[in-house]
Amino acid sequence: MPLMNNVPEVVPLFATPLVVFELPDAAALNVELRRAIEERMKTHPSTHRSNMGGWQSSWDMDRWGGTAAIKLLAYARNVANRLTTDQEGNVGKGPYPGHFAVTWIGNMWANVNRSGNANEYHSHPGSYWSGTYYVDDGGIDADPSLGGELEFLDPRGSVPLMNAPHLRIAGNLSAGSTERIRPKAGKMVMFPSWVFHQVRPYYGNAERISIAFNLTV
Repeated sequence: MPLMNNVPEVVPLFATPLVVFELPDAAALNVELRRAIEERMKTHPSTHRSNMGGWQSSWDMDRWGGTAAIKLLAYARNVANRLTTDQEGNVGKGPYPGHFAVTWIGNMWANVNRSGNANEYHSHPGSYWSGTYYVDDGGIDADPSLGGELEFLDPRGSVPLMNAPHLRIAGNLSAGSTERIRPKAGKMVMFPSWVFHQVRPYYGNAERISIAFNLTV
């Protein structure tokens, strides 16, 4: 069989987008966010949803988190606008020619995990984009052995592993498994709300503080 003279094109059909970026003014923003969260913890007990231990606020942090919380949600809305299109591929940046307007309805809540705390697998029904922002990584960025990673489950489940679990298609090494994102203060992660995800147990001696949010239409 003759060798091919050109490289085959690989098209990532049905890819699941994962958006990761760092906020430019994170240091100052995190001081304000941490202050608001600590004050809230003094007067409000934890809710109990996906959290396994730790403290989780009510889902209305945009109402009690102050200017910093509103600013954080604005960052998420701006990113969603840049990455969301209509069926013709027009980007949702605003009501001017070639674009369309999306009015994102947002809600957000804080999570504080201490040693041994985690969040079980879940998705965010009724939303379009979801995300997490790290106020304090609890030392995880410097020491990965502390755990506490954000873990995503392959939306295809175990199907890619059923026939030949010892093989992988090039560029798809985690097929049928999971992918982990290590927290870092100032990092924001956004993903489609239907993707199942969890927070692995944190084993540090500090506090892993994050803010989760949803964007709906």
